[in-house]
Amino acid sequence: METGRQVFSVDLLERYAAKGHGVITCMVAGNDVIVLGTSKGWIIRHDFGVGDSYDIDLSTGRAGEQSIHRVFVDPGGSHCIATIVGGGGVDTFYTHAKWTRPRVLSKLKGLVVNAVAWNRQQITEASTREVILGTDNGQLHEIAVDEKDKKEKHINFLFELKELPEAFMGLQMETASTSNGTKYYMMAVTPTRLYSFSGIGSLDTVFASYVDRPVRFMELPGEIPNSELHFFIKQRRAVHFAWLSGAGIYHGGLNFGAQHSSPEGNENFVENKGLLDYSKLVDVAEAIKPNSLAVSEFHFLLLLGNKVKVVNRISEQIIEELQFDETPESMSRGIIGLCSDASAGLFYAYDQNSIFQVSVNDEGRDMWKVYLDLKEYAAALANCRDPFQRDQVYLAQAEAAFSAKDFLRAASFYAKIYYILSFEEITLKFISVNEQDALRTFLLRKLDNLAKDDKCQITMISTWATELYLDKINRLLLEDDTALENRSSEYHSIIKEFRAFLSDCKDVLDEATTMNLLESYGRVDELVYFASLKEQYEIVVHHYIQQGEAKKALEVLQKPAVPIDLQYKFAPDLIMLDAYETVESWMTTKNLNPRKLIPAMMRYSSEPHAKNETHEVIKYLEFCVHRLQNEDPGVHNLLLSLYAKQEDDSALLRFLQCKFGKGRLSGPEFFYDPKYALRLCLKEKRMRACVHIYSMMSMHEEAVALALQVDPELAKAEADKVEDDEDLRKKLWLMVAKHVVEQEKGTKRENIRKAIAFLKETDGLLKIEDILPFFPDFALIDDFKEAICSSLEDYNKQIEQLKQEMNDATYGADNIRNDISALAQRYAVIDCDEDCGVCQKKVLIASWDHRMARGYTSVGAMAPFYVFPCGHAFHAQCLIAHVIRCTHRHQAEYILDLQKQLTLLGGESKKDSNGTLIEEESITSMTPMDKIRSQLDDAIACECPFCSDLMIREISLPFILPGEAHEAASWEIRPHNIGAQKSLSLAV
Repeated sequence: METGRQVFSVDLLERYAAKGHGVITCMVAGNDVIVLGTSKGWIIRHDFGVGDSYDIDLSTGRAGEQSIHRVFVDPGGSHCIATIVGGGGVDTFYTHAKWTRPRVLSKLKGLVVNAVAWNRQQITEASTREVILGTDNGQLHEIAVDEKDKKEKHINFLFELKELPEAFMGLQMETASTSNGTKYYMMAVTPTRLYSFSGIGSLDTVFASYVDRPVRFMELPGEIPNSELHFFIKQRRAVHFAWLSGAGIYHGGLNFGAQHSSPEGNENFVENKGLLDYSKLVDVAEAIKPNSLAVSEFHFLLLLGNKVKVVNRISEQIIEELQFDETPESMSRGIIGLCSDASAGLFYAYDQNSIFQVSVNDEGRDMWKVYLDLKEYAAALANCRDPFQRDQVYLAQAEAAFSAKDFLRAASFYAKIYYILSFEEITLKFISVNEQDALRTFLLRKLDNLAKDDKCQITMISTWATELYLDKINRLLLEDDTALENRSSEYHSIIKEFRAFLSDCKDVLDEATTMNLLESYGRVDELVYFASLKEQYEIVVHHYIQQGEAKKALEVLQKPAVPIDLQYKFAPDLIMLDAYETVESWMTTKNLNPRKLIPAMMRYSSEPHAKNETHEVIKYLEFCVHRLQNEDPGVHNLLLSLYAKQEDDSALLRFLQCKFGKGRLSGPEFFYDPKYALRLCLKEKRMRACVHIYSMMSMHEEAVALALQVDPELAKAEADKVEDDEDLRKKLWLMVAKHVVEQEKGTKRENIRKAIAFLKETDGLLKIEDILPFFPDFALIDDFKEAICSSLEDYNKQIEQLKQEMNDATYGADNIRNDISALAQRYAVIDCDEDCGVCQKKVLIASWDHRMARGYTSVGAMAPFYVFPCGHAFHAQCLIAHVIRCTHRHQAEYILDLQKQLTLLGGESKKDSNGTLIEEESITSMTPMDKIRSQLDDAIACECPFCSDLMIREISLPFILPGEAHEAASWEIRPHNIGAQKSLSLAV
């Protein structure tokens, strides 16, 4: 701390001193404002920020009869309360920094105000809000003043000391917002007591509650020149207090957020209380008590005589003594008191003629040592400024714990040291005392404190810790049985802790080294656990299979991160271990290829199974085929082979009859190999299945032949399946008929009748003459009489039907011949003003170019033309040009080629006297030109171009073809505007 000469200008102080003024009291605000009270009843206000000063005369009597008793200024320097005594009376004034004249508080007349408590949280420049005044007769009053009103809003009486009436010498107040309203905390001191008040609501409500309950106080008897109460404010909140009492300095911390109830029912917001005895500050010979007190964050400033002693609040040791550069005159009068602006770290000492400034620079720089000497390690760490200071605190804690043989706690502190002690020194300490557990704890804590960039050191320490864990587990296992029972919980605890360590350090531990360690110590479970952490799932699954725990192995394989190849690798072992769980797992696994599971399924199928046992492979294959719609031939073949081996062939037949490709646009209806299926069914003697396969392979003769050995009805059904080949169908039925006749052996009439009754089942396909060769030669004709007569009647009906069809055909031919004759005489009437559909010129005009008419017949010089039944007429050349333009390229080339051939032949078509074309009656008599012209007519005039598909196709064509860019320019619309700056075009 440093002291300075008076902070007021010498001229200013001398000017007031010349008038007889002397400084009696002094207060400092938090914004560089200092206020002095003089012996002549004046208030002097000086603003360091602007260097401005002014004074106000409060005296109301004759000059020199009144003086300032106390002056109080708020933390913002806007509001000031002063009490003036003398001349037989006492008055209290209020003044604002903007006022030039003070206002007397008339309700306080006759009361000497010794202390003021400002509401720091709610006070503003314009309003004081609630202010508590303490008087010398033990009363507390509330006052509130607004600057704009120029007078007090109210002055209320709050409280009075009745048990021990003493003057209030110091007041402090804090507020806090709660859900129930504002809570007030107040402390007040008299020469011998410190009172505390608290409550929620208004100040009236708070103090009214103390009518029925006692006030909490602390009593310290003793004489003191001036009792004072100070709060140290940090970040606008009071954090600790100090009371200058007769017995010493009573101080402690303030906690307004976590109060606890006292036995009397009041809330106590004071903690860590202590009493600083004056005997520690002065020699016995001095026997002087302080006149004034100022409080900083860590120190007390005590005014003893003309010296200021700086005392550390924590260690209670004198840090420094401050001497003032005083004149002999001021020394004789002595320093009057101290005042402070603790938030700015500025303190002031004053006498009648001088103001001295005490500045504080970084007072907390050595507090960590103070707390460390007191073994308050948490506070010491909180005040450390750099890592070296923290290391010293951790070292002190570690050595204290090590000396007390609390090795685990010592290890935690040693792990936090970086600079003043090496890693090797610390580890050797624990090794020398054979404390493996503490060494392990140190390594673990060291890992927590290392930076991520120290990868090499992290890996080495993690590996060492792993070995220490394994050693600890082995030592627990080597204990005798009794000890093992007692250490069971410790054993399980260390296993759980070790696994947590492996999980946390899986990314920094070397995989191969760690697995070798686990294997060498025989920790198989932990090896599997670590392999799972490192995603070495093959090791994990192999272990579970060896232990017979198929379900756990399948759970591992179900994890998304497990490669699908492991499913195929372990499938043979898993299905033999637990077929049901394995198949259930397969059915829930996505993207599983059943083809790669075939070896495992074949191995399972090769083992014997009980008759009533569910075949798990069949269940899975059915799931693949029906649910997943798998099309792999291998899967279908395997399922078919398993069906074929079953005693009941119903499932096999259903599978063969199922059409898996049903509903598809293309592709087979089945995916198994029919040749393999046939060989398999023949081997297993599944004849019905063989019949179905023969039929499916279109081997109907073989199917019917085999079906006749099994069931004639099945053979009949197979024969009926052939519908598109009548001869083959008849042949198949003959095979059935032969079998039926041969089965009905003998010449008895009833047997022959049964054989003949078979003919009705063929639905007329077979006749009696077809099956007669199958009967024996000695059969009598009488037995076939009825069937032969029936067959002859059918033939007669067929002959009559054929005659009728021939008559109908002859009649139809005659009608066609008549229509052809009539068609040759068909004509159309053309008006003289009929227009061509293309050129819009008259159709009946003289030919303008006889070369264009070459190859056609016309009357005179008239141009050839075409007339359609719909009424449209076209010049021949116009029609050709229109069709060529609208049709596709190949057709247009064909028409041009025909036209070129007609031109080369140079002939003209024959015309009658009316100018119409003469049609030839016989195609055989047509000339080559007529044939070409007929082909041309078919190409261009088979249908009207305006009423046919040709016109419909033109709808999809664009107005302007890609090669007609020049034509698009003629479609542009450009507005003509002389004054326009831009041209606007619209392209259609």
